[in-house]
Amino acid sequence: MSLASLGWNDSLAAAFAPFAAPGVVPARVTADFGRGWGVTTDDDDGELLAEPAGKLRHRSTRRAELPVAGDWVVLELKPGERRCKLLAVLPRRTALSRQAAGHRRAEEQILAANLDTVFIVVGLDQPVNHRRIERFLTAVRSGGITPVVVLNKSDLHPDAEAERLATERIAGGAAVVTASAQKRGGAKALKPWLKKRETVAFLGISGVGKSSLVNRLLGDEVQAVQEVREADAKGRHTTSNRELLVGPGGVLLLDTPGMREFQFWDVDTPLEELFPEVVAAAAQCKYRDCRHGTEPGCAVQAALAAGTLELGRVTSYLKLKAERALAATPWKRR
Repeated sequence: MSLASLGWNDSLAAAFAPFAAPGVVPARVTADFGRGWGVTTDDDDGELLAEPAGKLRHRSTRRAELPVAGDWVVLELKPGERRCKLLAVLPRRTALSRQAAGHRRAEEQILAANLDTVFIVVGLDQPVNHRRIERFLTAVRSGGITPVVVLNKSDLHPDAEAERLATERIAGGAAVVTASAQKRGGAKALKPWLKKRETVAFLGISGVGKSSLVNRLLGDEVQAVQEVREADAKGRHTTSNRELLVGPGGVLLLDTPGMREFQFWDVDTPLEELFPEVVAAAAQCKYRDCRHGTEPGCAVQAALAAGTLELGRVTSYLKLKAERALAATPWKRR
């Protein structure tokens, strides 16, 4: 693969120019192994293994400053060796972030960078969780990325089109399509977003069929897929690393591990785009700082009582708004 086929352009060339030196080259991170990265340069050497140079390791005070799949980076090559030193990360155009899970509660985790589209994959073999879709949509948009909701396993749903229309009503203008990774041609609805040199990622919980969709698009069993457990329909997290794969027409495909939890990191998450009806009602409240609970003159509560607002939508909006406020607290940024 050439850098041009991976999305290299004049803007990236300008960002790399200050680093230009003998033995120093640009590359794209095509695999994230956790402690090292697979990188691809403009040479015909295939994928190299990159390790952070001492300066980068010591200069990076936050996890988010280290490379992730999709990043463009600066490498120092060693003649005749498959290993190289990673000197710097070039500025990211877009990024998909979340608050790191587990004990890293106050730390940003970037899942992937320089994405054009994220396919939010939902399995129709289980009841559709619109609240989770709202959460994923908000996170994708906050990273400057185009979201597309993919209702996979449409062959297992009695009325996939009705579910698509219901999901479209809560998607805030994002495209919603149906697919079936198990059927020939079952991923053709994704074609409008599969463009040459553009990077798309697949996001969702385990077991929704992300890797199966990637395999269908690639026409081969590239990503390991395991059967879903019948007891709870959970997958077994077959995707443990993030890896860029070249699909038909030159599109770049990135699968991601299943997300057990997804807490916001970005304090500028665009809730107004996703909940326009709730925001419009809130603007009519008597008090600007109304919490939409028991305050007098609350237009949101009045709309709920009148049946013009859905309780689930209001609850989701308030929950996500509270998370955004928490993300903005000073201790988060230390």
